[in-house]
Amino acid sequence: MTSKQATNRYIQPQSVHEALVLIQSLFNSYRNEPLTNELLAYHNNLIFRLQSDLKSTAQRDEPDQLAHIDSMTAVMRSWTNAKLTGKPFQGRMKNFKLSTVQPKFKTNVHKIKGGSSHRGTRH
Repeated sequence: MTSKQATNRYIQPQSVHEALVLIQSLFNSYRNEPLTNELLAYHNNLIFRLQSDLKSTAQRDEPDQLAHIDSMTAVMRSWTNAKLTGKPFQGRMKNFKLSTVQPKFKTNVHKIKGGSSHRGTRH
């Protein structure tokens, strides 16, 4: 591996907001994976980065991002608790918050014999 490839191997975000978007996309990519020791260590490393590096930089440069950092940390800790207890984690992170939007199904009224109580859905 040449030195140019080694320097381009890691993504270097230029602002706190870029780093938060990157961590959010990483979290959404592994949120439904089965829990392993490696995944738990990786996840705890991301939480540590949020609380140490990004929080200190946000306090200095972008104080409006502190609320996003706290909400992301809370969501990521709730993921850890859910996975350690063996429960499925419902939702995903959107706009640095937990989004638990359920899919909507279209309903069709069957007009054979009856009123609106005869509804069908296509799943």
